[in-house]
Parts: sequence; C-alpha cells; structure tokens
Amino acid sequence: MTTAAVTEEKKQVDLVNVQIDGQWMQVPKGIRIIEAIKLAGKFVPHYCYHPKLSSPGNCRMCLVEMGMPKMGPDRKPITGADGQTEIGWIARPAISCANTVAEGMGVRTDSPMVQECQKGVMELLLINHPLDCPICDEAGECKLQEYSVEYGNANSRFVEEKVKKPKKVDLGPTIILDDERCILCSRCVRFCNEIAKDDVLGFVNRGSFNTLTCHPGKKLENNYSLNTVDICPVGALTSKDFRFKMRVWFLKETESICTSCGTGCNTMIGSREGVIYRQVPRDNDAVNSSWMCDFGRLNYKFVNDEKRLGSATIRRNGSVAQVSAASALGEVKKALKGMVEGELAIVASGRMTNEELFLVKKLAQVLKVELVDIVHRSGPSDDILLSADRNPNTNGARMLGIAADDSAGNLTKIRDAVAAGRLSGLLVFGEDVVEAGFDPEALKKLKFLCSIDMLPNKTTDLAHYVLPGVSWAEKRGTMVNIKGRLQRLNKAVEPVGGSVDNWELLNTLLTSLGGTHYEDVASVFVATSESVPQFAELTLAQVGAQGVNV
Repeated sequence: MTTAAVTEEKKQVDLVNVQIDGQWMQVPKGIRIIEAIKLAGKFVPHYCYHPKLSSPGNCRMCLVEMGMPKMGPDRKPITGADGQTEIGWIARPAISCANTVAEGMGVRTDSPMVQECQKGVMELLLINHPLDCPICDEAGECKLQEYSVEYGNANSRFVEEKVKKPKKVDLGPTIILDDERCILCSRCVRFCNEIAKDDVLGFVNRGSFNTLTCHPGKKLENNYSLNTVDICPVGALTSKDFRFKMRVWFLKETESICTSCGTGCNTMIGSREGVIYRQVPRDNDAVNSSWMCDFGRLNYKFVNDEKRLGSATIRRNGSVAQVSAASALGEVKKALKGMVEGELAIVASGRMTNEELFLVKKLAQVLKVELVDIVHRSGPSDDILLSADRNPNTNGARMLGIAADDSAGNLTKIRDAVAAGRLSGLLVFGEDVVEAGFDPEALKKLKFLCSIDMLPNKTTDLAHYVLPGVSWAEKRGTMVNIKGRLQRLNKAVEPVGGSVDNWELLNTLLTSLGGTHYEDVASVFVATSESVPQFAELTLAQVGAQGVNV
C-alpha cells in the first residue's frame, strides 16, 4: 500500500458521523463538540473556550442539546425510515467546549432548551456586572456586550445592590485589572499556565466575591502578559499602553507582521489618521499561533517618534542644509559616479524587505561593489516565540546573497577597510554603523558617507548625505522568517514628513545610474522571484495573508 493510500485510510478511520441541527456530516474523531459545530458552519456563544487552551467548561455559555444513537435489543443503533441513525436526546444540556464528538452523536444548537439556557447564563453573568459600557475600554470588542444583545433578555429582574470588587488593580508593568467586570472565564489563568509557563494568576474567595488576582508576592510581568488582554472576553484586563487612547471602531486595521525578531509574528496594526495606536497578534498556526510577545507588540512607538528624520540633508564644510529628497539623490548619484571601483562598500540591513535587498544587490552590481553585508544582531530568546535573531529578514538577505551564512560575513572586512583607509565611500541603509563597531574618526575621513534611515543616530550625525527612510508600517514587501516562511508586510500608515519609501529611493538611484527601472513593489518581487530559486513563480499576491514556506 502506498503512503498516500495509508494516509487516506487513516483519515477515514479518524472520521466519525455526527448530526448537527438535523444534518449529518463527518468530522475528525476526538475534536470538541464546539469545534464540530464550527465545521458545520454554525456558531455557539462561548467565553471560557479558546481553541488554543484547555477547556474547563466553567462559563456554561456554550450549552447545547446532545443525544446519542438509540440502541435496539441487539445493542445496535436503530435506523429510521430515512436510513439514518435515530437519536435519543438527553433531557439535560451539555457543554460543547469540554465534550468530544462520538460516532452517531446528535447536537442541537438552537432548540428551545438551548435558547432558554443561553438566556439564563447571560442573566447570571450580568447580575453583578457593572453597567459601565460607555466608559469601558473593551467597548466595541466585548463579547458580553454582543451576547447580551443576541442571547440575553431585554430587561433585568435584578433589584439588589451589586457586589463591589477591586477596581483599577495594577497587576504588573503592562496590565490593569477591573475585577468587577471579570466573568471568571479563567482564560488568562490558563494562558499563563499553559502558554507563558508562568503560574501567576488565580482566583480567591468564593461565590459572588470570587476575584482574580496575582499569587502572593508575584506580578504579571512575563513577556507575554498582554496576550491576556487579547483573550479576555470582557473589559476586565486592559493594556496600560492602549487604555483610553482610542475607541476601537475608529481604528483602521492592517494585516502585517512583527519585525522585532526573526519569528515574524502575524499582526494587525491599528491606526487612525496616520498614527499607530496598537499592534495585536493575528492567528497563524504556522508562525505564532494566536500570540505575540510584549517586546514585539510594544515596539511600534518609534514610528510616531517626533525625532523622525523628516527631510533630506547635505553636509558641506561642516554645515548641514535641508534639501528635497530629489536634490539629495541627485547629489548622491554624482558622488557615486565619481567613485573608483573598489572604493565603495554597502552596509544593508536585515530589517529591509526582500524587494529592497534585491534593489541593493542590483545597485551593487551597477556600481561594481563587492563588499556588501548586513549588521547581524542578537538578543535573549525563549522557547515560545521570541527569537535570538533580532533581524526579521536574515534569511531573505542570505537567499539574495547580501549576507553570508556566518554572523561575521563581509561586515568585518568593511569595518577593517574603513579603519585602514582603504575605502573612500560607504552607503548605509537603516543601520547605525558606529553602534556596529565602526570607528567614528575613520568614518569622518571618508569622502562619501550616505545614510538612509528613520531616526537620527551617530552615523547620520557624521553622514555627508542623509535621506529619510520609512518604517515597516509604512511600506509593502516581503520577508523570510527564521523558519523559512515568506511573509508579507502591508502599508498601514503613510510615510511622515518628507520620507520616501526605501524601494522608491533605491529604484530612482538605480535607474539614474543606468540600472533597470521597476514600476512598483509587485514588479520588484517578480524580478526577485526570477533570481531567487526559493521564490520561483511566486507573485506578491500569492504570498497571501498567511505566507508560504520557501
């Protein structure tokens, strides 16, 4: 039997027949009922259930009516006139998040019993919940709001005084807790235990006085703490960074990836009127599941930094003058044309997209530059998502021949050549070469030093030509993460000030020096795919929102 046949046979064995709202279908054996319901295109409201966490079944919102096959005297399922197994319905409801499917099982998601249960659970959850939706930071994303309208009662029968619980509790450096809003779903507790491996949260007291808190002597300060805000279905846990900054319905959401390390977590950038207000994880089981680390999540504020380089500058005789990007590029072109072969080196960046690195490579070929490399950077890692490689596109740089497989590559040769005076020109893209170990005094002796960057640094302070670059949130393109997955960036906000998209700067410079002109980022990607075997026959559109393995 072939491998394919064995796989197909295994698939057949692993499937069970289940009736959902009167329709029979096959679903994978062992999955939870709520997941089978989703496969059937149905929806059951839920709070404590999360597909990436264990199911305690404590909110009871996902109650359904369940039945099993009727058995005859011979202990075999009874078949009806339609040829299908007859279902014997159980008189009590069952939680769909903690029960698994079985052969011949029946499920009803919208029967009178289920509707009555949903209304009853909603009424219980709202008994002590504060009526502060207008000022709640979760408004617009709150499942309690949504379900109270769809599955609750229009009026409340509760007339007693609501139980008061702690408010504005500081759980750690990133999280504020409002215990009155907590519905005890335990998602945050399970996330810390099962994903972050930090047993820090738990419940204390009993009954109506049950509250969420940190264990004595502990704080919620792990690098994944803000994921608890994402998965909290109500406004109990809020982010100190985003709290009261912007209503979520005003945000424009853009699918992108995190560029703070080599993992490349899939993200959703929330912005309004050119300002980024938050970055949250986007589901991708091949990369980051449903999570992202706090380090990457909060590393967006430099995009809105008031110190951003907003215009090009030229340094002459010790004085600096602001000029247009076109004027600066014209001067850079003249200077590059006057360079003798072997006098120039290029320092690119592992934070650049594949399209930008491809244009850097083409520029190096036109200028006959042999010394090209990126600045490698590393930092602490963990066994969850945070990578030791702090460059998001080291693999892309290697595939394009910009970076060597070892961490030194040509960068040491470039540094030594500058120090020894063997180079008279250096073209730097998005890096502070002084921080990378280059001698500032040696850099001052260069006849030509051009830096394309976002923020002022020690290199831009020394550069003869400075061109304002853009951030990852202001451009389109692709990167390859540490696992070899090609992923796409999308523009969330427009470049600030006089900043010009890096690929446009490179394209203009390349064209002026006699290189090929490209119409847009998509055409650059096509050209890149023709020169990189791993990208063969791919287009930018085919990379899609989830990326592809290369």
